[in-house]
Amino acid sequence: MKRVDDFRLRFGKRELVPIMIGGMGVDISTAELALEAARLGGIGHISDAMLPTVTDRLYDTDFVKTKLQQYKYNIENADKAAVKFDLGHIAESTRLHVSKTMEAKRGEGMVFINCMEKLTMNAPRETLTVRLRSALDAGIDGITLAAGLHLGSFAMIEDHPRFRDAKLGIIVSSLRALQLFLRKNARTNRLPDYVVVEGPLAGGHLGFGLDDWMKYDLRTITQEVLDFLKAEQLDIPVIPAGGIFTGTDATNFLEMGAAAVQVATRFTVADECGLPKDVQQEYFKASESDIEVNGVSPTGYPMRMLKNSPAIGSGIRPGCEAYGYILDANGRCAYVDSYNREVAAHPDEKKIQVFDKTCLCTHMRNFKLWTCGHYTYKLKDTTNKLADGSYQVLSAEHIFRDYQFSTDNKIALPEKA
Repeated sequence: MKRVDDFRLRFGKRELVPIMIGGMGVDISTAELALEAARLGGIGHISDAMLPTVTDRLYDTDFVKTKLQQYKYNIENADKAAVKFDLGHIAESTRLHVSKTMEAKRGEGMVFINCMEKLTMNAPRETLTVRLRSALDAGIDGITLAAGLHLGSFAMIEDHPRFRDAKLGIIVSSLRALQLFLRKNARTNRLPDYVVVEGPLAGGHLGFGLDDWMKYDLRTITQEVLDFLKAEQLDIPVIPAGGIFTGTDATNFLEMGAAAVQVATRFTVADECGLPKDVQQEYFKASESDIEVNGVSPTGYPMRMLKNSPAIGSGIRPGCEAYGYILDANGRCAYVDSYNREVAAHPDEKKIQVFDKTCLCTHMRNFKLWTCGHYTYKLKDTTNKLADGSYQVLSAEHIFRDYQFSTDNKIALPEKA
């Protein structure tokens, strides 16, 4: 009976364990988690989501404070068009986090960065260009283009000296999205090095409609992409993601022709994960009915999360002057509109509630928006329940090895703490 370790992900002459840990922001996919994946011979992601606030926490920078002081005058203003990021700060925070991570890398694996197009930051093209180029400057092994079609992203970096050296991949949720990406980026004469096919059971933002995500399944989409690439004679590794919970699940995709698998949900309860320990216990305790796909994200994408997330219904003041990562090219955010609507409707209320949207920046930064994969309710079955009723947090190595060597849909429990 085959297992994941019987396969290898090949990039030219380089061979890796075909396990990729997905990029979860904000700093949920920590450097420590990505480095463990690389040490074990696979691929780990860090996330470039909100890196200025991440580096403030990790490396004592003061990007958030500086930006807030600069735009403090605008807090009461509903118009956020004036609130801009300092591109130098974006570049510095990206280079700092990536370079520190790469300096610590050990082992035969690789470290990639997940780069979301939907972090529009009131200057979508300018800020995305800086983020991509700065990650390459700092020596990242690869960049995974996420949360958007990225139709112009290759062009932003085609003159960079590492454009053909670093591994560049794209996350898609349909064959059509991949075809659009390939067509729009054809003039750069540079194919993606890999394609992550993300299905409807993934955590966080989904590339499907709010009312029809359940009509799709990962295996069908993956097969469509594999068939297309074969017909076009394009040798691009395909990496399915979303709902791959056991080593057997992973092996089934590898046997159908996938080059590797991307996994994330099980690593949310790893010791190296950035989620606070009390939040990890919420993930362990979750039942299937505690998980929902809703439209509270101001990006316009559906999002899967735990329905008891403190962010849902929270009516906090928009944090655009300090953060503002979701402001579009015109300085607008759907949460700002919803917040202002509720303030106008309840002028005498000291504390309002906003249920249709949430302040994604502030709540993600504070780990109050508990995004999760569909199978989060199974996490309790991967570990030991302790005497106090809590669940034992796992090591990233234990989870990685379980994917790598398990068979028969079995999950190896850790030694009791």
